[in-house]
Amino acid sequence: MKTKKDIIIGFILGIISTCIGFILYILFFSKYGIEDTIRQALQFKFLDKLVSLGALLNLVPFFLFLNKKQDNKAKGVLIATLIIGLILIINRL
Repeated sequence: MKTKKDIIIGFILGIISTCIGFILYILFFSKYGIEDTIRQALQFKFLDKLVSLGALLNLVPFFLFLNKKQDNKAKGVLIATLIIGLILIINRL
């Protein structure tokens, strides 16, 4: 039972870190605000690229969990990253 709980915690942290990475990328590298950047990304169809760049932040919790020998939480982060990747691929088609 603890295994499923750890995977769910890792999954949630993977989703949260992707959102934080997405926002941080916009704040650091965009001339416009968050709302304007998202609006332009939807208009010019590059939102998936921004989300995939935000997903790079998943490397931090993934390797932290691996170093702390918390493999199930690392699995959850990996599952979150794979699901985000699949959603982005499906969105492209």
